[in-house]
Amino acid sequence: MSIDNEFIYGRNAVIEALKGDTPINKILLVNEHGGSIGVIKTLAREKGIIFSITTKEKLTAITGTSSHQGVLAYLSARKYDTLEDILEHARNLGQDPFVIVLDEIQDPHNLGAIIRSADAAGAHGIVISKRRQVPLTAAVAKTSAGAIEHMKIPRVSNISQTLDKLKKEGVWIVGTDADGDYSLFNCDLKGPVAVVVGSEGKGMGSLVKKKCDLVLSIPMVGKITSLNASVAAGLVMYEVLRQRSL
Repeated sequence: MSIDNEFIYGRNAVIEALKGDTPINKILLVNEHGGSIGVIKTLAREKGIIFSITTKEKLTAITGTSSHQGVLAYLSARKYDTLEDILEHARNLGQDPFVIVLDEIQDPHNLGAIIRSADAAGAHGIVISKRRQVPLTAAVAKTSAGAIEHMKIPRVSNISQTLDKLKKEGVWIVGTDADGDYSLFNCDLKGPVAVVVGSEGKGMGSLVKKKCDLVLSIPMVGKITSLNASVAAGLVMYEVLRQRSL
Protein backbone atom coordinates (compact mmCIF):
# COMPACT_ATOMS: atom_id res chain seq x y z
CA MET A 1 0.00 0.00 0.00
CA SER A 2 1.20 3.51 -0.76
CA ILE A 3 -0.26 7.01 -0.66
CA ASP A 4 0.55 9.93 -2.96
CA ASN A 5 -0.99 13.41 -2.79
CA GLU A 6 -3.03 12.53 -5.90
CA PHE A 7 -3.64 8.78 -5.63
CA ILE A 8 -3.40 5.64 -3.52
CA TYR A 9 -2.60 2.14 -4.74
CA GLY A 10 -2.73 -1.38 -3.39
CA ARG A 11 -5.84 -3.52 -2.96
CA ASN A 12 -6.29 -3.19 0.79
CA ALA A 13 -5.60 0.55 0.71
CA VAL A 14 -8.25 1.14 -1.95
CA ILE A 15 -10.80 -1.13 -0.25
CA GLU A 16 -10.39 0.68 3.07
CA ALA A 17 -10.64 4.05 1.34
CA LEU A 18 -13.90 2.94 -0.30
CA LYS A 19 -15.27 1.69 3.01
CA GLY A 20 -14.35 4.94 4.74
CA ASP A 21 -14.89 8.60 3.93
CA THR A 22 -11.88 9.11 1.67
CA PRO A 23 -13.10 11.11 -1.37
CA ILE A 24 -12.19 9.32 -4.61
CA ASN A 25 -12.50 10.67 -8.15
CA LYS A 26 -11.76 7.54 -10.21
CA ILE A 27 -10.31 4.03 -9.94
CA LEU A 28 -8.05 2.25 -12.43
CA LEU A 29 -7.79 -1.53 -12.12
CA VAL A 30 -6.78 -4.64 -14.01
CA ASN A 31 -9.36 -6.86 -15.67
CA GLU A 32 -9.93 -9.50 -12.99
CA HIS A 33 -13.13 -10.98 -11.60
CA GLY A 34 -13.86 -11.97 -8.03
CA GLY A 35 -11.49 -11.66 -5.10
CA SER A 36 -10.42 -8.25 -3.86
CA ILE A 37 -10.73 -6.70 -7.33
CA GLY A 38 -14.36 -7.82 -7.39
CA VAL A 39 -14.88 -6.25 -3.96
CA ILE A 40 -13.42 -2.97 -5.22
CA LYS A 41 -15.75 -2.97 -8.24
CA THR A 42 -18.78 -3.63 -6.01
CA LEU A 43 -17.89 -0.89 -3.53
CA ALA A 44 -17.20 1.57 -6.36
CA ARG A 45 -20.61 0.87 -7.92
CA GLU A 46 -22.32 1.34 -4.55
CA LYS A 47 -20.68 4.74 -4.11
CA GLY A 48 -21.15 5.87 -7.71
CA ILE A 49 -17.41 6.06 -8.35
CA ILE A 50 -16.18 5.56 -11.91
CA PHE A 51 -13.73 2.73 -12.50
CA SER A 52 -11.87 1.85 -15.70
CA ILE A 53 -10.03 -1.27 -16.81
CA THR A 54 -6.34 -0.81 -17.57
CA THR A 55 -3.10 -2.81 -17.72
CA LYS A 56 -0.48 -3.57 -15.10
CA GLU A 57 2.05 -1.79 -17.31
CA LYS A 58 0.08 1.45 -17.26
CA LEU A 59 -0.35 1.28 -13.49
CA THR A 60 3.38 0.74 -13.11
CA ALA A 61 4.06 3.77 -15.30
CA ILE A 62 1.72 5.94 -13.21
CA THR A 63 2.86 4.80 -9.77
CA GLY A 64 6.53 4.26 -10.56
CA THR A 65 6.43 0.81 -8.96
CA SER A 66 5.22 -2.70 -9.75
CA SER A 67 3.78 -3.18 -6.25
CA HIS A 68 0.44 -1.53 -7.07
CA GLN A 69 -1.37 -4.92 -6.95
CA GLY A 70 -3.39 -4.02 -10.02
CA VAL A 71 -5.37 -1.10 -8.64
CA LEU A 72 -5.03 2.66 -8.23
CA ALA A 73 -7.50 5.24 -6.91
CA TYR A 74 -7.27 8.94 -7.76
CA LEU A 75 -8.14 11.04 -4.73
CA SER A 76 -10.33 14.11 -4.64
CA ALA A 77 -9.09 17.30 -3.01
CA ARG A 78 -12.25 17.18 -0.83
CA LYS A 79 -15.60 15.45 -0.48
CA TYR A 80 -18.29 16.24 -3.02
CA ASP A 81 -21.65 17.76 -2.15
CA THR A 82 -25.11 17.13 -3.60
CA LEU A 83 -27.38 19.32 -5.69
CA GLU A 84 -29.73 19.53 -2.72
CA ASP A 85 -26.84 20.91 -0.63
CA ILE A 86 -26.63 23.86 -3.04
CA LEU A 87 -30.37 24.55 -2.94
CA GLU A 88 -30.48 24.21 0.84
CA HIS A 89 -27.55 26.61 1.18
CA ALA A 90 -29.45 29.22 -0.85
CA ARG A 91 -32.62 28.68 1.21
CA ASN A 92 -30.71 29.06 4.47
CA LEU A 93 -29.38 32.41 3.26
CA GLY A 94 -32.86 33.49 2.15
CA GLN A 95 -31.60 33.98 -1.41
CA ASP A 96 -32.65 32.81 -4.87
CA PRO A 97 -30.39 29.96 -6.02
CA PHE A 98 -27.35 31.06 -8.02
CA VAL A 99 -25.72 27.97 -9.53
CA ILE A 100 -22.86 27.47 -11.97
CA VAL A 101 -23.07 24.36 -14.17
CA LEU A 102 -19.92 23.28 -16.01
CA ASP A 103 -20.25 21.16 -19.14
CA GLU A 104 -16.97 19.27 -19.62
CA ILE A 105 -14.42 21.82 -18.40
CA GLN A 106 -11.13 19.91 -18.67
CA ASP A 107 -8.41 22.30 -17.56
CA PRO A 108 -7.78 22.19 -13.78
CA HIS A 109 -6.63 25.80 -13.77
CA ASN A 110 -9.86 26.92 -15.42
CA LEU A 111 -11.92 24.98 -12.88
CA GLY A 112 -9.93 26.40 -9.99
CA ALA A 113 -10.30 29.94 -11.32
CA ILE A 114 -14.06 29.46 -11.81
CA ILE A 115 -14.42 28.23 -8.22
CA ARG A 116 -12.51 31.27 -6.97
CA SER A 117 -14.66 33.69 -9.01
CA ALA A 118 -17.87 31.90 -8.02
CA ASP A 119 -17.08 32.33 -4.34
CA ALA A 120 -16.30 36.02 -4.84
CA ALA A 121 -19.50 36.60 -6.85
CA GLY A 122 -21.74 34.90 -4.31
CA ALA A 123 -22.68 31.73 -6.21
CA HIS A 124 -24.17 29.02 -4.01
CA GLY A 125 -22.54 26.10 -5.81
CA ILE A 126 -20.89 24.65 -8.90
CA VAL A 127 -22.08 21.47 -10.61
CA ILE A 128 -19.48 19.38 -12.44
CA SER A 129 -19.78 16.13 -14.40
CA LYS A 130 -18.28 12.74 -13.58
CA ARG A 131 -17.22 12.19 -17.19
CA ARG A 132 -15.06 14.27 -19.57
CA GLN A 133 -14.62 16.83 -16.79
CA VAL A 134 -11.63 17.56 -14.58
CA PRO A 135 -12.46 16.53 -10.99
CA LEU A 136 -11.36 18.24 -7.78
CA THR A 137 -7.61 17.66 -7.86
CA ALA A 138 -4.75 19.24 -5.95
CA ALA A 139 -4.11 21.55 -8.92
CA VAL A 140 -7.73 22.71 -8.86
CA ALA A 141 -7.56 23.33 -5.12
CA LYS A 142 -4.35 25.36 -5.46
CA THR A 143 -5.72 27.52 -8.28
CA SER A 144 -8.91 28.20 -6.32
CA ALA A 145 -6.78 29.87 -3.61
CA GLY A 146 -8.82 28.23 -0.85
CA ALA A 147 -12.25 28.92 -2.34
CA ILE A 148 -12.76 25.19 -2.93
CA GLU A 149 -13.36 24.80 0.82
CA HIS A 150 -16.24 27.29 0.79
CA MET A 151 -18.12 26.20 -2.34
CA LYS A 152 -20.79 23.50 -2.65
CA ILE A 153 -19.61 21.25 -5.51
CA PRO A 154 -21.64 18.18 -6.53
CA ARG A 155 -20.30 15.79 -9.17
CA VAL A 156 -23.16 14.38 -11.21
CA SER A 157 -23.56 11.58 -13.75
CA ASN A 158 -25.74 13.52 -16.18
CA ILE A 159 -25.67 17.30 -16.67
CA SER A 160 -28.89 17.35 -18.73
CA GLN A 161 -30.86 15.53 -16.03
CA THR A 162 -29.43 17.90 -13.43
CA LEU A 163 -30.70 20.87 -15.45
CA ASP A 164 -34.15 19.26 -15.48
CA LYS A 165 -34.01 18.97 -11.68
CA LEU A 166 -33.06 22.62 -11.37
CA LYS A 167 -35.94 23.60 -13.65
CA LYS A 168 -38.36 21.74 -11.37
CA GLU A 169 -37.04 23.90 -8.53
CA GLY A 170 -37.91 27.03 -10.50
CA VAL A 171 -34.35 27.80 -11.56
CA TRP A 172 -33.89 29.60 -14.91
CA ILE A 173 -31.24 27.88 -17.06
CA VAL A 174 -28.96 30.35 -18.85
CA GLY A 175 -26.39 29.04 -21.31
CA THR A 176 -23.31 30.89 -22.56
CA ASP A 177 -22.22 30.72 -26.19
CA ALA A 178 -20.47 32.99 -28.70
CA ASP A 179 -23.55 32.66 -30.93
CA GLY A 180 -26.07 33.26 -28.15
CA ASP A 181 -29.39 34.90 -29.04
CA TYR A 182 -29.22 37.48 -26.25
CA SER A 183 -26.54 39.90 -25.11
CA LEU A 184 -25.31 39.56 -21.54
CA PHE A 185 -26.09 43.26 -21.12
CA ASN A 186 -29.79 42.73 -21.91
CA CYS A 187 -30.59 39.64 -19.82
CA ASP A 188 -32.52 39.69 -16.56
CA LEU A 189 -30.47 37.49 -14.21
CA LYS A 190 -31.91 38.59 -10.87
CA GLY A 191 -34.08 35.55 -10.08
CA PRO A 192 -33.17 31.89 -9.46
CA VAL A 193 -30.54 31.20 -12.10
CA ALA A 194 -28.12 28.51 -13.24
CA VAL A 195 -25.34 29.68 -15.56
CA VAL A 196 -24.08 26.94 -17.89
CA VAL A 197 -20.49 27.20 -19.15
CA GLY A 198 -19.29 24.85 -21.89
CA SER A 199 -15.93 23.22 -22.47
CA GLU A 200 -12.84 25.12 -23.58
CA GLY A 201 -12.83 23.68 -27.09
CA LYS A 202 -16.40 23.07 -28.22
CA GLY A 203 -18.62 24.91 -25.75
CA MET A 204 -21.88 23.43 -24.51
CA GLY A 205 -23.01 20.06 -25.83
CA SER A 206 -26.07 20.10 -28.10
CA LEU A 207 -28.35 18.35 -25.59
CA VAL A 208 -27.27 20.66 -22.78
CA LYS A 209 -27.83 23.67 -25.01
CA LYS A 210 -31.39 22.52 -25.76
CA LYS A 211 -32.12 22.43 -22.04
CA CYS A 212 -31.30 26.14 -21.65
CA ASP A 213 -34.17 28.60 -21.28
CA LEU A 214 -32.00 31.16 -23.05
CA VAL A 215 -28.48 31.32 -24.43
CA LEU A 216 -26.54 34.56 -24.02
CA SER A 217 -23.36 35.87 -25.57
CA ILE A 218 -20.76 38.22 -24.13
CA PRO A 219 -20.33 41.38 -26.25
CA MET A 220 -16.86 41.60 -27.80
CA VAL A 221 -15.53 44.43 -29.97
CA GLY A 222 -11.96 43.28 -30.63
CA LYS A 223 -10.56 40.95 -33.26
CA ILE A 224 -10.56 37.87 -30.99
CA THR A 225 -13.89 36.03 -31.11
CA SER A 226 -13.72 33.92 -27.96
CA LEU A 227 -12.73 34.14 -24.30
CA ASN A 228 -11.07 31.72 -21.93
CA ALA A 229 -13.77 29.63 -20.20
CA SER A 230 -12.92 30.90 -16.73
CA VAL A 231 -12.90 34.52 -17.91
CA ALA A 232 -16.28 34.12 -19.62
CA ALA A 233 -17.71 32.46 -16.53
CA GLY A 234 -16.38 35.27 -14.33
CA LEU A 235 -17.92 37.99 -16.49
CA VAL A 236 -21.36 36.37 -16.39
CA MET A 237 -21.15 35.68 -12.66
CA TYR A 238 -20.33 39.30 -11.93
CA GLU A 239 -23.23 40.47 -14.07
CA VAL A 240 -25.48 38.28 -11.90
CA LEU A 241 -23.94 39.84 -8.79
CA ARG A 242 -24.33 43.35 -10.21
CA GLN A 243 -28.01 42.84 -10.98
CA ARG A 244 -28.70 41.27 -7.60
CA SER A 245 -27.02 44.23 -5.90
CA LEU A 246 -29.29 46.85 -7.51
